[in-house]
Amino acid sequence: MLNRIIIALGCALIVSCSKTETITPATPSIPTTPTTNTSTYNPLWVPPILNGTTFNLSLEKATKQLQAGAKTNTYGYNGNDFWGPTLIMNKGDNVTLNVTNKIDETTTVHWHGFHIPANMDGGPHQTIAPNVTWSPNFKIMNNAGTYWYHPHAHELTHKQLAYGAGGFIIIKDPQEAALNLPRTYGVDDIPLMLTSRRYSATNVIDIAGAYGDYQLTNGISSSQITLPKAFVRFRILNAEIERGYNLGFSDNRTFYVIGNDGGLVNAPIAVTRLPLMVGERAEIMVDLGGDAIDSAIDLKTFNSGQPLGFGGGEPATSGVFGSLLNNKDFNLLNIKVGAAGASAVKTIPGTLANNTYWTNSDVTNSRTITITGGQGGQAFTLDNKAYSHTTINQTVKLNAVEKWTIVNNNIFGHAFHIHDVQFKVISRSNGAVAPYESGWKDTVYVPIGTSVSVIAKFDDFSSPTDAFMYHCHFSNHEDEGMMGNFIVIP
Repeated sequence: MLNRIIIALGCALIVSCSKTETITPATPSIPTTPTTNTSTYNPLWVPPILNGTTFNLSLEKATKQLQAGAKTNTYGYNGNDFWGPTLIMNKGDNVTLNVTNKIDETTTVHWHGFHIPANMDGGPHQTIAPNVTWSPNFKIMNNAGTYWYHPHAHELTHKQLAYGAGGFIIIKDPQEAALNLPRTYGVDDIPLMLTSRRYSATNVIDIAGAYGDYQLTNGISSSQITLPKAFVRFRILNAEIERGYNLGFSDNRTFYVIGNDGGLVNAPIAVTRLPLMVGERAEIMVDLGGDAIDSAIDLKTFNSGQPLGFGGGEPATSGVFGSLLNNKDFNLLNIKVGAAGASAVKTIPGTLANNTYWTNSDVTNSRTITITGGQGGQAFTLDNKAYSHTTINQTVKLNAVEKWTIVNNNIFGHAFHIHDVQFKVISRSNGAVAPYESGWKDTVYVPIGTSVSVIAKFDDFSSPTDAFMYHCHFSNHEDEGMMGNFIVIP
């Protein structure tokens, strides 16, 4: 890992407001003319859906016209030229996933955020050789929410994800279904995969750097969608290699966080900015009911002036840690307002869920994970140990409620992910836990010079041999060895 040359930049303001029993939004301000760097938009691609209890996924080579000139070599699932279909699953169902590898290198498929047995998890241990099909099967135990699948082959994750291998998973359950929320997929319930890419002179995806130069939403540059004049729901995933996002709208309107990584929060959380780091998901609702038909607004990221260690805040425009998008505000999606249908959602519920979270009084064991390395050309590591496929770094007892404290007294921020569990973020050394991350999480941002503590229960699944993973979700960092194995034992 090369030394970073970065500067300290000011923090973005996070605004939140209190919850009420029923939230009736104020009339939004008149939308501003979108601040864009282009007058030409491309229709947003919304991934197709696969339903049922048996899912067939095939990772294949493809090509895609990502920019002018030659088509770019990409990967996609099931004939898609970048990304894959959205899998719709129901809590309580037993599902089988037949994953066929049709590329000429080993891959895996990790079911990110799922609570399932370790040998079904799809981490680096469950490899799929070329022309082989892997068929895990398990019961869906997670709450309704937005999850995703992606490669996790050691030293190949960065490349395969950069080429487009990944997809959304939406889990449904009766509690979420009983709420008056937008859920017409592709109409008022829209999945957004945010990322960026850099290309060579011949339009080959460049994976040498940490950041892309050109933003893609669902694999589309300068994307646009028409949405109803009502409340709409976005399921947003940061699928970057290393860049963070500070989400907001071009007129600074208030919007509502309704879900974190592991499902709905207890009540909507009003914000004007929402930081989202690599691997994190957020479900938000925004009210377009006060906007004129045919008006437009941009979903943006406000990435200029971010603090030291924020991915993509570096000042360089080229090199390993440079990008044409670095330290800039830029557009993610142009939203055009259209007519609302009869079933359009006009209000937002004041109560969404009744989550009961683990607290310090529940903890049966505590452990500390320290972010190390990353200096003098060294790779980042955890506890000064580079990843080894056969080393068990942590052993957890079945049904333990554990507090993990991740310490980052190092040179950059990181997104820390734990497989198998959804955890509660209970404390940050640099201030209170923000309201927008008050729900269940499986990935947490650890800024430079801080520590973060989370609590999770490791229940249901144990094995003395099959390991789960914990790691930085920057795919370049995990490929370089910033990962550890843990087992859950009876």
